Amino acid sequence: MFLTVSLVIPAQAAQALVPQPPQLGARAYILIDAVTGKVIAEMNADEMLPPASLTKMMTAYMLAYEVAAGNVSLDDQVRISEKAWRTKGSRMFIQEGKFVKLEDLMRGIIIQSGNDASVAVAEHLAGTEEAFADLMNQHATRMGMTKTHFSNSTGWPAEGHLTTARDLAILARAIILDHPENYLVYAEKEFTFNKIRQPNRNKLLWRDSTVDGMKTGYTSDAGYCLVASAKKDGQRLISVILGASGTEARAQESQKLITYGMRFFETHVLYDAQEVLAKARIWGGAKDYIELLLERDVAVTIPRGQAKYIKATMEINKGIEAPLSAGDVLGKLVITLDTDVILERDLMARKGMLEGGFFKGIADTLRRITSGE
Repeated sequence: MFLTVSLVIPAQAAQALVPQPPQLGARAYILIDAVTGKVIAEMNADEMLPPASLTKMMTAYMLAYEVAAGNVSLDDQVRISEKAWRTKGSRMFIQEGKFVKLEDLMRGIIIQSGNDASVAVAEHLAGTEEAFADLMNQHATRMGMTKTHFSNSTGWPAEGHLTTARDLAILARAIILDHPENYLVYAEKEFTFNKIRQPNRNKLLWRDSTVDGMKTGYTSDAGYCLVASAKKDGQRLISVILGASGTEARAQESQKLITYGMRFFETHVLYDAQEVLAKARIWGGAKDYIELLLERDVAVTIPRGQAKYIKATMEINKGIEAPLSAGDVLGKLVITLDTDVILERDLMARKGMLEGGFFKGIADTLRRITSGE
């Protein structure tokens, strides 16, 4: 049973006027909000396709992950193997036998899309590219990229090397949220190494001031691909375009998606993580009440202009008895927009509570009988 408490009584909702998403020239696409993960638009988002150099997003993520874990440092000097030096495709132009700073290799991966840099990093982190690919798949599983399989660190065509627009959006979100300091590199427009200057291939970095990442890709099988992210007025969106017809097409189609999302949707943080929202009655405890909070921030992505119609309701369990541990789920927060439930989150005990002893137990038993709970 629940005790229901309404936090907000909204006005009568007016119907949101939101057009259909734009029709795009791409094999697959998706647009999500980076904070909430809400899917705003999608087409063929679960079709498994070759990712080309978008693969390097995982390579760069794993580098940031290992740096954060303290296993490597961006100041590491990486010896370049013959395999890395001979790697085909887009290159950073590193040389066999030379030592290159790991931070430079990171920029070579993200900005220059260097296949040679990707192999060098893979070997530095895992010994071999094959072992690194195994770790890539383990990270993909951990993130919930359920339709992804990596065979290499670069995106060079290989049998079974496939992912989806949805999975790439999950990866992009992890890059932004898990390692924001590393994400800053995705906004850099050029990088010079060995006296060779190469521009970032993401054209939107020059065209749209709200865009600050992420990565391009191309092979004949994959077509022209682009993962982009833009931030405006506190809202961050992630778009994924797979299989566009050219470099200009992938930029234009990404711009259409981002513009659509920014124009017709907005994101609101309703409650902060660890914010105490209510108290629950506890029977037989050292105290009569325990504070309830949320494990993480509560945010929603909704059609623009609809925020005033949001309603938050707490459903608190009845008949809660001590002892309790911190983090025990004692109810839930339900967020509705008009009559539709758009989000539910657990309400948890802020602290643990011990039993109140013999006399407290008797007193609470009598109170409970008279209260009907």
